Amino acid sequence: MAEALPADVVAGELPPLALLVHGLSGIWWTMRAPMLALAEAGFHAVAVDLRGHGDSDKPPRGYDAWTLASDITNLVRALGHSSAVIVGQGEGGFIAWTAAYRRPRAVRGLVVVGSPHPLATRRAALFDRHQRRALVPRLLADQVPRLPERRLTRDGAADVEEMLRSRSGPAWPGTDDFRETVDLLRRAMLIPKVAHLSLESRRWMVRSQLRPDGRDFRRAVSGVLPQPVLGISGAEDRFILPATVRASSAWAGDFTTALVPGAGHFPAMEAPAETSRLIVDFARRVTPA
Repeated sequence: MAEALPADVVAGELPPLALLVHGLSGIWWTMRAPMLALAEAGFHAVAVDLRGHGDSDKPPRGYDAWTLASDITNLVRALGHSSAVIVGQGEGGFIAWTAAYRRPRAVRGLVVVGSPHPLATRRAALFDRHQRRALVPRLLADQVPRLPERRLTRDGAADVEEMLRSRSGPAWPGTDDFRETVDLLRRAMLIPKVAHLSLESRRWMVRSQLRPDGRDFRRAVSGVLPQPVLGISGAEDRFILPATVRASSAWAGDFTTALVPGAGHFPAMEAPAETSRLIVDFARRVTPA
């Protein structure tokens, strides 16, 4: 976990909280640009390592959506706040959506980056052949035991670089920032237990579809959220299609979308200035003066 505070913060008085949640194979560092921008804008900005990732604890269980969402909402209180703007990238967005249902008073507003509502994702995976082709083969491949972990860690976690390269827009892979990001995330994937535990939430997402806990989850997240939601997509995202993100409007009464030109699935890293501006503008809008 990393946090940043405004330079002029008064001792004993915390500014409003913004909590940033990374996606699959990520760590807090992937959300550093919006974290710093939010701090400069007057927020107490905190980017987390989810359980099983980076420097966080690595218990053998607790990778279902409800438990991961509880980790986030409990952290809001542990940091001394009653509510937060939550920003989630990719599968971190899945957890952020869940947190808004799990403990609605703790979520003042929601920013999801390349992350549709869980039921919008499910519907698109079933009925949109373009989204199904992009998303489902890897999800299914990750369900078998042991082999996905070996794929993630072999050759110094080269698969992490391939995922970043194949899911990003055309410009970022040729930059020094991409090279730095790849080196850091490959090393993070090689931390003992991370490869296995980073897959556990994906396995729950798929395997729960035919179980009672999956049916209960879909029922629990079927309502329309009252909190404002901003859905950000990279204009070049071919992994989670912008149309799938836009379809999330059925589950949010105050839902807006934004496209980041030139970016793929990782706008916060590919286009940090534009993505951070969108996040800061939204956070200001939903935070009382």
